[in-house]
Amino acid sequence: MKPFRGAEHRQISFSELSSLVGQELGCSEWVEITQADVDKFADATGDHEWIHVDVPRATKAFGAPVAHGYLTLALLPMLSQSMIETIGMRNGLNYGLDRCRFTNIVHVGQRVRLRQMIVDVTPRGDGFLVVKDVSIEIENEKRPALVAEVLFLLFPESDGDVPAEVISK
Repeated sequence: MKPFRGAEHRQISFSELSSLVGQELGCSEWVEITQADVDKFADATGDHEWIHVDVPRATKAFGAPVAHGYLTLALLPMLSQSMIETIGMRNGLNYGLDRCRFTNIVHVGQRVRLRQMIVDVTPRGDGFLVVKDVSIEIENEKRPALVAEVLFLLFPESDGDVPAEVISK
């Protein structure tokens, strides 16, 4: 998979982030999960369980190989950045997950997309702690592949580095 900019890509100002609390940011474009994606993820993580990489066996058991749950989770940055660009932001840091559930299997060949909503924006040092509710939807499936509450630290453009006390709070 290569990073891309979706058709509904929009730009917002760093200072306007808090005005988006409670708003759904929409959906990314659909992205197909390929066997090559699954194999690369297996190589990167060392998770070569047969349900992911043994195509004939997985196809017999599940109808197609199963994408790693953590591969699905790892799509969040790419899909999110394809939807929204924050102007005036120097950088962002993944701060963690307060909740994450894998609620459905993604098979190789299926397409997924991100739906996200900003739940909270709290000042943190010279930046913001941003909390989003996200789901990775599977095309033609009622249940999403995953639902999560994700946290990011976002910092405005400046000349200084991120103070260590901002990250450790």
